[in-house]
Amino acid sequence: MTKEGKAADSQWNRREFVSSLATSAVAAASTGALLTAGVSCAHKAPRFTPRKKVAIVATIVRKYSHAQHFIDRFVEGYGWHGQHHRPAMELASLYVDQFPENDLARERSSRHGVRIYPTIEGALTLGGSDLAVDGVLIIGEHGNYAKNEKGQTLYPRYKFFKEVTNVFEKSGRAVPVFNDKHLSTRWSECAEMVADSKRLGFPFMAGSSLPVTWRIPAIDLPLGTPLEESLCICYGGVDHYDIHGLETAQCMSERRAGGEVGVKSVHAVKGQEVWAMLKEREPTRRLMFAALARSHTCQGPPGYTYAIPDMAWCRKAATNPIAYFIEHLDGFKTTLLLFNGLVDDFTYAGLIKGTGEIVSCQMYLPMPPRYTTLANFFNPQVNHIEQMVLDGTVPYPVERTLLTSGVTLFAVESLYQGQVKLETPELKVNYQPLAKSAFWRA
Repeated sequence: MTKEGKAADSQWNRREFVSSLATSAVAAASTGALLTAGVSCAHKAPRFTPRKKVAIVATIVRKYSHAQHFIDRFVEGYGWHGQHHRPAMELASLYVDQFPENDLARERSSRHGVRIYPTIEGALTLGGSDLAVDGVLIIGEHGNYAKNEKGQTLYPRYKFFKEVTNVFEKSGRAVPVFNDKHLSTRWSECAEMVADSKRLGFPFMAGSSLPVTWRIPAIDLPLGTPLEESLCICYGGVDHYDIHGLETAQCMSERRAGGEVGVKSVHAVKGQEVWAMLKEREPTRRLMFAALARSHTCQGPPGYTYAIPDMAWCRKAATNPIAYFIEHLDGFKTTLLLFNGLVDDFTYAGLIKGTGEIVSCQMYLPMPPRYTTLANFFNPQVNHIEQMVLDGTVPYPVERTLLTSGVTLFAVESLYQGQVKLETPELKVNYQPLAKSAFWRA
């Protein structure tokens, strides 16, 4: 801020202070007169309500890391409904697991006066003995962590979560929790996290930003829509962006007649096997081309800015395709296609039973730094977290992310075992969606 700006702010603050003193003096004089006359004054000064406090537990804070996006929005605000919105709460503390050379955690801590605690317990108790915050964000994404033999990055989301709930149990109370992306790399841990939230009675929100970002067009499926099949086309890798694609499909699929009943089997394939399986699935191919028609990044053949995609061009452009073919317990089907080289966005298509009608849209995710530095698709996710901390409501059932986490894990296992179809009795996750979808309409 310039010297002139600071001086103006200082003058304005002095004027506000003097004005408030004058107002208080008048009010005090009036009250005194009433009391002197023997009249009871019913008016009481408004009770001060302290701002709620949140803690962020993160693996790493660097430019474009998920934690950086969340931290900056809580301390700086973000664009919302045509104005700059500042959260009605305070980022009170941080726990950060790793500090690389390009670390931003210490700079943010110094600039905004947010203390970094050496332990998760310290961050949640603000250095005391009991829980002292009103909400917790677990951002276990990015950082230097080991991979297992299946290629999964072993982010400590489950470990962070258990340390958080240990503080809850010691303190005898719990507060809302948000967990970024999928829950864990083991199904038993995913299920335990959701069970803990039910046992301790705290609102639990998890998952991807895709279900709550903009939709182009801004379509919604009425509850009870007779859907027969869903498909998402996206880009990215296994155990990385696949969770985003699965949540893109699931936030639509769960609105079908009967709601979600769980997943019967998962079959993940790659390379030429993708095209062989698509050849046998005519409805799925229809959905694939409908989803491609919603893409803003679908690559055309050489010499073309745009051309109608056909199977031959898709096979040539998507050089290392990966597909997840998912069968639900009610016979519903979900397909995820990771088409790196062909697309660079996330699109959805769904088939209506009986009529053959297809509904489709793009979940708009302008990824930094290629398309933007803002990553504004985090805005609605942060706004939902704010609402959860303020009033305890969640925008969608956590069972959605429990199911998509499980599908991600079994798809990884399917590939690891040689692209075999896996029966998944563990994934009998049934739930009903909320009446209102949580995507960003503004």
